[in-house]
Amino acid sequence: MFENRVEAEFAAAHFLRDYHGKCENLHGHNYKVYAHVRGTELDEGGMLVDFSILKASLRKVCGELDHTNLNDKEENGHSVFMQNPSAERIASWIFRKLREELGKEDEQAAGKLYAVDVFETPGSRARYTEQ
Repeated sequence: MFENRVEAEFAAAHFLRDYHGKCENLHGHNYKVYAHVRGTELDEGGMLVDFSILKASLRKVCGELDHTNLNDKEENGHSVFMQNPSAERIASWIFRKLREELGKEDEQAAGKLYAVDVFETPGSRARYTEQ
């Protein structure tokens, strides 16, 4: 099994409703995001997924969140993170958006997306995977 990983960063503010502690107040993070792809077969060039496609797609998705208040993020008139943009919900959203973005460039790459890690701090990570 082969696995590749790329990373991107974004800065954003958020607050957590239904949380009792300092994170219920508006605050920000410099998020780091890792995207992992996995597979057993390489293409003719000996690559699992072209790093440049994977990096560009991840940067585009993270760019949608950069310098925003995540609580205000909406799609189709609905709150993306249900007013609680936890690292877990952010990881899930990035995973889905990244799979869509990869599919525009390389349908096989989209199918190899394995996991997305979102770090709020160097020691605090949430991972989302559908496999």
